Amino acid sequence: MKKNLGVVQAIYPMPVLIVSAYDESGKVNAMNAAWGMICESDKIALFIDEDHKTTQNLLKSKAFTVAIADRAHMEAADYFGIATGNKTPDKFERTGYTAFKSAFVNAPVIEEFPVTMECELAAVEDTDNFYAIVGKIVNVVAEEKVLDEKGKIDAVKLDALMFDQFRHDYYVTGEKVGKAWNAGKRYL
Repeated sequence: MKKNLGVVQAIYPMPVLIVSAYDESGKVNAMNAAWGMICESDKIALFIDEDHKTTQNLLKSKAFTVAIADRAHMEAADYFGIATGNKTPDKFERTGYTAFKSAFVNAPVIEEFPVTMECELAAVEDTDNFYAIVGKIVNVVAEEKVLDEKGKIDAVKLDALMFDQFRHDYYVTGEKVGKAWNAGKRYL
């Protein structure tokens, strides 16, 4: 029997994404954003508030990076969601993490996270229902340890964090249970 729960953010899993940008002085700022998704083959949409320090920075610089957080870096990823750069100017430095400038956009790549999308600001969508930053992905950089023998990102090796909006917990990707565009062929 089903039970009515009212209005619940009932999408699971949500990615744990770390969005980074430089401020006007070249200082790194990073935030945790679970509300993001690929919206075209070369675009990512981030549903983040305009008042975030990272949002303000990427609007000025017109560039940002989006890293996929993993199990090994969960504590820092969570901290990037707890602290705000508007009140904690040394937020990034407190983690002890390192960043280098992307070769493709004017934005930092955080060394510790295994996969990072390097993006140019493509659009800002501001409606009565949502505020979204859309980035054009110009490059993806990945640690070799998360790649398979064909050079593609292996979800199991990545050990990516997933956010559970129901209970506010983190999980990681697990076993492969099927092949997309194949598992349902028996219904054809």
